Amino acid sequence: MLSQRTGTEHYSSSLLRALTELPEVERYRFALYVNSASAQEVRDRLGFALPGNWRVRAISFPRLWTHIRLSWEMATRPPGVLFVPSHVVPLWHPRRTVVTIHDLGYLHYPQAHTRASRFYLHLSTIFSARVAGKVIAISEATRRDLIDKYRISPHKITVIYHGRDPIFVPVTNERKIEETAARYGVSQPYCIHVGTLQPRKNLGILVEAWGKLAAQMENPPQLLLAGKRGWLYNTLLQQIEEARLGNLVKLADYVERDDLPALYSGAIALTFPSLYEGFGLPVLEAMSCGTAVLASTASSVPEVVDNAGILLDPHDPQAWASTVQRLAEDQPLRAELSRRGVERAAQFTWERCARETLQVLNNED
Repeated sequence: MLSQRTGTEHYSSSLLRALTELPEVERYRFALYVNSASAQEVRDRLGFALPGNWRVRAISFPRLWTHIRLSWEMATRPPGVLFVPSHVVPLWHPRRTVVTIHDLGYLHYPQAHTRASRFYLHLSTIFSARVAGKVIAISEATRRDLIDKYRISPHKITVIYHGRDPIFVPVTNERKIEETAARYGVSQPYCIHVGTLQPRKNLGILVEAWGKLAAQMENPPQLLLAGKRGWLYNTLLQQIEEARLGNLVKLADYVERDDLPALYSGAIALTFPSLYEGFGLPVLEAMSCGTAVLASTASSVPEVVDNAGILLDPHDPQAWASTVQRLAEDQPLRAELSRRGVERAAQFTWERCARETLQVLNNED
């Protein structure tokens, strides 16, 4: 697996840190509600200091923390505004409540969840989106889903994009790139995909594309699939084996987060044919590292890429094969996409995300 937090945890932590660094928040008081027995333990885990106008409310509870323990806190000591960064609003909540909805993937790929999990996700998400005064969506795609699937009023939804993590910058040390790639079983030239191996990532299309590359190129690039093995990953492994691509397609179940910038920087391209994303963090990470991006035209991905990469039909393996070959043979094109990607990624900052989030919290009335 990738040695990093889940997407929602990464969002919550990065946004929290950015909020604490905004000068304008000094005039507010904040409480951070956490399911923990020790406020000091929470402060130690954060990795950064909380200013004096922030306090930690460590309120431990064994099960159903949000709906029982946090609800009790809201009933007895409600804040002026409650901000929930991860889908689930407590049953008892202040009138002024803001929630972030990240995606509705369980509706697009219900087979990836148990029946009980789907039922809970559906109820908690539709409840949260309807009772909150304002909803933050992390992409226009998620906003459209909330409107189309759950009939949430467009007027209460604000799209606020993620920021880029500062560790993702171009790595120019060739030795570091080569040594990092070697630890994961690849050497240049190679392409990379980052994300859980599961059906919605549409990795079968890459296997088909690499089968075509093996037939049409004398020395095709390798493909590194970096990410934990998810639902139905055995189907993908069987496809790789049947295509006899064991030497070309490499899997890395566990990737150190600090190794990702070098892996991205050494790659010809990020190949990202996903069928559904709430946002698509690997695309932003790759662009930040100056890596050319080949990505799907589906879901939120085009919003993030804009004109800084090449967007392809996620169902056309020949298009992916031809474009990978073109990039492998056209260094000036890679350089141009690298330049565009870095410029595009610079537009996504956690400071902007924090400032826009604070504006929503201030306007929740």
